[in-house]
Amino acid sequence: MSKYQTVDYDVVVVGAGGAGLRAAIEASAEGAKTALVCKSLLGKAHTVMAEGGVAAALANVESRDSWQTHFRDTMKGGKFLNQWRMAQIHAQEAPERVRELERWGAVFDRTGDGRILQRNFGGHTYPRLAHVGDRTGLEIIRTLQDKGVHDGIDVFMECTIRRILLDDGRVAGCFGYHRESGRFVVFQTKAVVLATGGIGRCWQISSNSWEYTADGHAMALWAGADLIDMEFVQFHPTGMVWPPSVQGTLITEGVRGEGGVLLNGNRERFMFRYIPEMFQGEFAETEDEATRWITAVVAGQRPDARRPPELLTRDVVARAIRREVREGRGSPHGGVFLDIASRRTPDVIKKKLPSMYHQFKELADVDITREPMEVGPTCHYMMGGVRVHSETQESTVPGLFAAGEVAGGMHGSNRLGGNSLSDLLVFGKRAGEHAAHFARSHSAATIDERQVNAAAAEALAAFDSAQGENPYAVHEELRALMQTYVGIVRTEEDLQHALEQLQSLRQRAARAKVGGNIQYNPGWHLALDLKNMIDISEAVTRAALVRQESRGAHTREDYPDTSAEWGKYNLIVRQSGATLTVDKSSLPEMPDELKQLLKSE
Repeated sequence: MSKYQTVDYDVVVVGAGGAGLRAAIEASAEGAKTALVCKSLLGKAHTVMAEGGVAAALANVESRDSWQTHFRDTMKGGKFLNQWRMAQIHAQEAPERVRELERWGAVFDRTGDGRILQRNFGGHTYPRLAHVGDRTGLEIIRTLQDKGVHDGIDVFMECTIRRILLDDGRVAGCFGYHRESGRFVVFQTKAVVLATGGIGRCWQISSNSWEYTADGHAMALWAGADLIDMEFVQFHPTGMVWPPSVQGTLITEGVRGEGGVLLNGNRERFMFRYIPEMFQGEFAETEDEATRWITAVVAGQRPDARRPPELLTRDVVARAIRREVREGRGSPHGGVFLDIASRRTPDVIKKKLPSMYHQFKELADVDITREPMEVGPTCHYMMGGVRVHSETQESTVPGLFAAGEVAGGMHGSNRLGGNSLSDLLVFGKRAGEHAAHFARSHSAATIDERQVNAAAAEALAAFDSAQGENPYAVHEELRALMQTYVGIVRTEEDLQHALEQLQSLRQRAARAKVGGNIQYNPGWHLALDLKNMIDISEAVTRAALVRQESRGAHTREDYPDTSAEWGKYNLIVRQSGATLTVDKSSLPEMPDELKQLLKSE
C-alpha cells in the first residue's frame, strides 16, 4: 500500500456530472468528509450536453399540470416497467429540486410575469421542461459547480476509478489512477456513490463523448451488485448525420418542442403513420390538427388541438425514422429532415435554440433559420443500470450507491426527454444524503492489500503483453458489432452472433498491447476501458436475448408484440464467477391509488 497514494474520506462520489455534484453537495451538507472524483476536467460533464430542459411539474405555463400527471407520463413512457416508487418520488420532488437550483443562482428563461418558463417535450402531456434556451445542462452544471466548490468539497480531476474494494461484501474503498501521471491512488471510504453516466461508447453512432465507457456499470457488476433493465438502450431520434466527422452529435428534442416537424426525403410529414395504439387519442392524426397546435404554441396560447406526432416518445420516433430510411424515403445522407425554419422566425430560432443554430452553422454549414437539418437516430441514453433501493439509492452491495444514468429502474423501458435532468437532481440528492448516513453509522472497513495489488497488476498488464493487439482496433470492432447486431431492432440470430463475437473480442482485449509509459497514455486508458465495455455489452446482449417481446427501446423483430406476461418482470443481470446470468424479477406491487392514476386520463 505504501507504493500508492492513499487518501481517506467518509464518502467518495465517482463522477462529477449533475448527479455526482448533487450527491457530493448533499453528502457534504450532512457532515460527511466528501471527495468528488472525475475522469475528465471539472465542468466537462455529459450533463452539459442536455439541452432541452429539466422536467418538473411546476405548472407555470399550464396550471393543470401536477406530479400525478408527470408520474403517469413517466410510467406510460417507460411502458409500465419503471420502479413505481422511483417514478413517484421523482415526480413529487422534481419541482423543489428545480426551485432549489434557482435559489442557488440558476438563471432560467422566464414567463411574462417572471416565473420559470416551461416548454413542450415528447411524451409529456403539458409544457413541463424548465429551460435556459437550449443550454439547460450547462446552466445546471455551472450552478452545481459553484455551490460545490464554495462548500469546500475536495475534487480529484482527471482521475479514473477502476475497482470497488470490498471487506466481507461491504464497501471499503476504491482503486484508481491519475490519468496524467499514471500514479495509482487508493481511496479508503465507508461509502461510494457511482455517478459515472452511461455506456454509449459501445456503439458506433452515439451522442456520448469519450468518457461514457460503462465504468460505473462494470465496477458495480464486478463488486457483486445487481444490474436491472440492461436490455433498454435509448436511441435518440435526432442526431446529426452529416458531415461524417460529427455523425451522432445530438440535436435537442427542444427543436420539436418549439414546433419543428419531421419530413422524409419526399418532404412528406410521415409521423402521422406511426402513432401506436396506446397513444391514439393523444396525438394529432392530421396535418391541419397538428398545425393548429403549433400555431397556438407559437402565439403563446393554450392549444385546443392534440399534440403533433413529432412529440411521441423517443423510441417510437427513432423506429419511424429508421423505417422511412430503410424503405427508401430517407434524406441524401441516410436520415430524414427536421424543419424548424418554416415554423418559426429567424429571430425566435436564434433566441430559443442558440446552440443548435451555431452547431449547424459551424459543423455542417447549414443555416437552420433557412433550411432543414438532416437527422437520424443516435445511441443516447442507458435506461438500465445499477439496481438501487428507491428511497436511498443504495445498491445490493452495502455502502455502494448510484445515481443518474448509471442507476437503473426509474425510466423503465424508455426515458422521457427532460426526465434525466430531474432524475439526477432528485436521486443525486438522495444518494448523497443516504451515503452520508451510511458513513456516519458504520466504522471504517479494512482494505485488503491483495485486492489493491491485483487491481494494479491488472491495470499494468497491457504494458507486458507480447501479442500486440491494438486497443483502438478492438474498440472500433466492438462499436461496429453493437451498432449492427444490438441496435434499434434486434433478432435472436443477431444477438447470438453478437455474443459469439464478444467472446472473441474479450480474448483480443486481454492481449491488448500498449507502448510508452504510464504518464498520460490514451492507448493505455482505452485498453483498460475495453474490459468495461465488453462486459457491459455482453450484459445488454444477454438481457436483450432473454426478453422475448418488443417494449420501449427494446425492439425484437422476431417478437414484435408487447407481451402482458413480460410486462410483469424486470430482468436482473449478475456476475457469477466468470459468467453473467440473467434472472426475472417480479415488478413490485403498486398501491391502488397509483393504479387509479394510470387508468385516468
